[in-house]
Amino acid sequence: MRVHVFFPLLALVCLALSGSDGIGRGLGLFVVLVAAVVVRETARLLVAAWLGLRLRAILLLPIGGMFAYADPESQESSSQGGGQFAMALAGPLANVATALLLAAAFLGASGDIKLFAQPWISAGVLVRSMVWMQAGLGFLHLMPAYPLDAGRLLRGGYARKLGFAPSARAASGISQVLALTAMVAGMLLHSPWLIIAGFFIMIGAQIEDQGVFFQTVVDTVHMREVMLTDFATLSPSDTLADALVRCVHSLQEDFPVVRGPQLVGIISRQRIVDALRNDGNGYVQAAMSKAFQVARPEDTLGTTIRRIQTGRGLSLIPITDSGRVVGIVSVQNLMSAMSLLAEQRRLEREEARERDS
Repeated sequence: MRVHVFFPLLALVCLALSGSDGIGRGLGLFVVLVAAVVVRETARLLVAAWLGLRLRAILLLPIGGMFAYADPESQESSSQGGGQFAMALAGPLANVATALLLAAAFLGASGDIKLFAQPWISAGVLVRSMVWMQAGLGFLHLMPAYPLDAGRLLRGGYARKLGFAPSARAASGISQVLALTAMVAGMLLHSPWLIIAGFFIMIGAQIEDQGVFFQTVVDTVHMREVMLTDFATLSPSDTLADALVRCVHSLQEDFPVVRGPQLVGIISRQRIVDALRNDGNGYVQAAMSKAFQVARPEDTLGTTIRRIQTGRGLSLIPITDSGRVVGIVSVQNLMSAMSLLAEQRRLEREEARERDS
């Protein structure tokens, strides 16, 4: 679970809005907001568990959380059919139901609470704020702006017609327009909460834009374009002492272990050193790992990244063609390879423009 940097900074905004009500009530208002987000995300996590979705991470914003799924199957299930509606309805229903329960409890305990008096959300009226913060967060997600729940449904509808990337860009564009409208309306109406909501919708839309750009890149880059073709291999019959000598003269952290043309294992530099220290000189075969995944030259970078993420401690993926290792991709060299590939493509575009002109 990750918390966006602006979430804790919102505590300072709540303190500023508290004015003469005091620091304690300002922090209390922030806790009221956190409670509304907790109710919403707990409901969504329960629905995700009920649907069998696997999550890799949750990014928390003051308007709610953004899920990163651990596999493509979970991503598809969350954005199609009944799963999409269940995930979209869980948060607003939980917030509105909590608001109604709190209102009933407060009115039952003390009938003189004026729930509909202005202001609805303020550090000076924390009891009333508890009700309206829950209701406000629930109704906010009925706006058709991503990453709000209605926006997720809108993006899902576009995706069925246009595809993932165009629909995500369309939803992000609509979101940014609505966010800007909300911030302007907040300034005109002197509503700080409307400004805050618009600001964080804008941030969520920008995060989505970055995610779409990254997804577009990783789905168009193939492994043959970024794999290392100049690499060293070890044999299972090599001694660990010989392998250590190879490590001294190589920048590689991990080595494919091959018997003839066949890949049989992977061993890391650290594993070689540890085996020599603990067990003395032996053979690579005894120390190598046989748990590995391979990719093909035509596989996309996105597919390989998912393999690296799902593999426990996986730092190297050999690229094989007809059973023969033709390249390797490691976490260590992936980012530098991507930046160099981007530069190469830029030069190719410039050369193409010069030829056309």
